[in-house]
Amino acid sequence: MGRHLLAVAAAVAVLAPFAAGYPWPMCGTTNTFAANSTYQANLNRLAATLPGNASASPNLYATGVVGAVPEQVWAMALCRGDANATACGSCLAQAFRDVQSDCPYSKDATIYYDPCTLHYSDVHTLGGNDDTGPTMDEYGVTNDGNVTSDPPRFNALLAALLNATADYAAFNSTRRFATGQADFLDKNFLKMYSLAQCPPDQAPVRCRKCLAGIIADGLPRFLNSIGGRVLWVNCTYRFETAPFYSGPAMVRLPSPGAGAPAPGPAVETLPEAGRRNYNVPGIVLAVVLAVLAALNLVACLCFWRRRRRRRRPTAEAKKPYPMYSTESEDVEMVDSMMMDVSTLRTATGDFDESNKLGEGGFGSVYKGVLPDGDEVAVKRLSDSSTQGEDELKNELTLVAKLKHKNLVRLVGVCLEQQERLLVYEYVPNRSLDLILFDTENENHEQLDWRQRYRIINGVARGLQYLHEDSQLKVVHRDLKASNILLDANMNPKISDFGLARIFDRDQTQAKTSQIVGTYGYMAPEYVMRGNYSVKSDAFSFGVIVLEIVTGRKNNDDRYNSIQSGDLLNTVWEHWEAGTVMELVDPSMNGSFPEGDVLRCFHIGLLCVQGDPAARPVMSSVVMMLGTDTISLQAPSKPGFVATDNSQNTAVTTTSVQD
Repeated sequence: MGRHLLAVAAAVAVLAPFAAGYPWPMCGTTNTFAANSTYQANLNRLAATLPGNASASPNLYATGVVGAVPEQVWAMALCRGDANATACGSCLAQAFRDVQSDCPYSKDATIYYDPCTLHYSDVHTLGGNDDTGPTMDEYGVTNDGNVTSDPPRFNALLAALLNATADYAAFNSTRRFATGQADFLDKNFLKMYSLAQCPPDQAPVRCRKCLAGIIADGLPRFLNSIGGRVLWVNCTYRFETAPFYSGPAMVRLPSPGAGAPAPGPAVETLPEAGRRNYNVPGIVLAVVLAVLAALNLVACLCFWRRRRRRRRPTAEAKKPYPMYSTESEDVEMVDSMMMDVSTLRTATGDFDESNKLGEGGFGSVYKGVLPDGDEVAVKRLSDSSTQGEDELKNELTLVAKLKHKNLVRLVGVCLEQQERLLVYEYVPNRSLDLILFDTENENHEQLDWRQRYRIINGVARGLQYLHEDSQLKVVHRDLKASNILLDANMNPKISDFGLARIFDRDQTQAKTSQIVGTYGYMAPEYVMRGNYSVKSDAFSFGVIVLEIVTGRKNNDDRYNSIQSGDLLNTVWEHWEAGTVMELVDPSMNGSFPEGDVLRCFHIGLLCVQGDPAARPVMSSVVMMLGTDTISLQAPSKPGFVATDNSQNTAVTTTSVQD
């Protein structure tokens, strides 16, 4: 990188917080092109070919050059090393559309997403050139949360993990990609996770040099932070205290004991001349601590970027909307629902395994019987729960206020003896996914058309209440089959409001860089740009409708989705061919009214359209389901999103604003 490490102190002094929305575009200002120019035509040619070339590449990477100087365009497209081909191609296609909107007529532009990076210029700036090209900018993003338990040990381990991961990416991977994991073993943050990547055509030494530079730049801002990343077209890295990548870690570090020095790098398999110059955790940490001591800084920079030449702003910070209310009536409401931990221990047999109903990233759920004989489901959040305090407060205040027969009912709360317990009404038939997708489930045969239609209609009415009829306007953000619970009469109840957001009544959408949810159910505008609204919930509902009618998951096959096609692709192809009825779940043995089933296919496709504005609101969906006298518009092509082979696999990115 050509930077001296001691320059970090000066960098910390001059870099100010910079708020911008996800994705992160960088626009050049010195060279521009005209509309309908040769440069525009050359750029369009690259947009038509480069996403496909990158997604078809074993390294998920491609470059291209079109045209002759001075109208020549050079572009680079790179996807994260753990992405699949479908997600890669979709991300890059969206990137070409977005960057030309965010950086109109700039000959030099870059846009960063979580799954991919796109850069183009009229100058070839990467590959064999010096890695301090004139158009390159760095973006830095930090997580809002801080480590409060043993920060020195955390920071030492972080420096060691980042450098070990960088070593592996540069010297042990032909893809120049690596993931890492270290044991912190704190009650709040058991592990930390890392990722490092360079373009695959970079030489190992150049890749490591690039990563060493941005690690040195970034660490002063990441001290005590539970997550962060630096984005640059020549190299990038990221770390979190929650898992965010797919597959096992390539680098693993043990935890140093309290007061112990940081562990050494885990990867030393390919020693090369000069390589030791890049293993710098001790040097970087010393510089970091010196800087903090001198400037008395707190790691509070939410977003920063280092610019090598002046840029014009490309996005403005949006007004954040509250995730949950902290008004006094909310506190009183929660206080009135408090329950004794001894009561719940007795009710669940001291959380006996025989009473366990299920478990997830948040912890476990147990069946219990209260002293008055009422059956309940007790959600016990573990110390390592992926549902943090904010999500817990969010779920409490939301569910306590929302009352509808198609929403799960909160009965009580317990926050005693280091326990975090949420008590819900007991829903005996568990979740929809367990019955719908498991043909061996004893209740699967109950899913005749009448039951399926009741579930579809009930979920629609529950969403209509959330979006339009309740005292709050709520976007759920994690609607999926596993969050639809079924009572004794197979009536659906929407559950799990930990990720939900409250909207102002006149608010139409919000934007975040904390992309949370489940692959296969998230709307494309949410995955790609962080935009969410009632229309993104409508997309998730449409996926569920198609799953209920076909009995198939939308996220069956992540890595072979090009060959097999996901559910939305398959339904659309059959819809256009007029053979969609061939996809009806065969377990219903043909016993269903064809007109009603066809109408549900139609409504599902309307809800998963790529254009959010074209999707119906839920009150319209309820009307469509309630009568066959309303004419339905022809659906347009669905918005296809990446899929994952686990229904409960969630994706997150570090939060900048929410």
